[in-house]
Amino acid sequence: MNIAQHIALIDELCYRPFPAEHGPSDIGVSGPGHHLAVLAAGTDGDPGARAVTIDQFEKDRDAVYELLASRWGDTDPYNLQTVLLRTEREDIPRPWAELSARAGVAHLWEVEGTGRWVAVAVADRDASREVQLLALVTETDPP
Repeated sequence: MNIAQHIALIDELCYRPFPAEHGPSDIGVSGPGHHLAVLAAGTDGDPGARAVTIDQFEKDRDAVYELLASRWGDTDPYNLQTVLLRTEREDIPRPWAELSARAGVAHLWEVEGTGRWVAVAVADRDASREVQLLALVTETDPP
């Protein structure tokens, strides 16, 4: 998928209905109040190849950010590490807890007129899992 396709999918998810139950979907996983789309997936083996994939996905995330920021405004990076730490003592809503377990930082916007939030992140926290470029679309406010 290229950057234009990533943007098109994010746009579609801003209006796609949410399912009643959590589970796999055509874009990744979806559940009540959220869609978590895998925009791209990479390697989970060789550390050198993993580092190259992470670097490329960070560039792709930043390219998506530039296009969405031109529409929805510039935002500071959202620290998911803080959210992850809070999951130890608070009940953090599922889409945010899951995203924070997988990524350290996200770009985040509230999409005016939709009641939804969009976050774009690189899931590279767990070295035993493949690296992924993710887009979260949710009606749940960030914690």
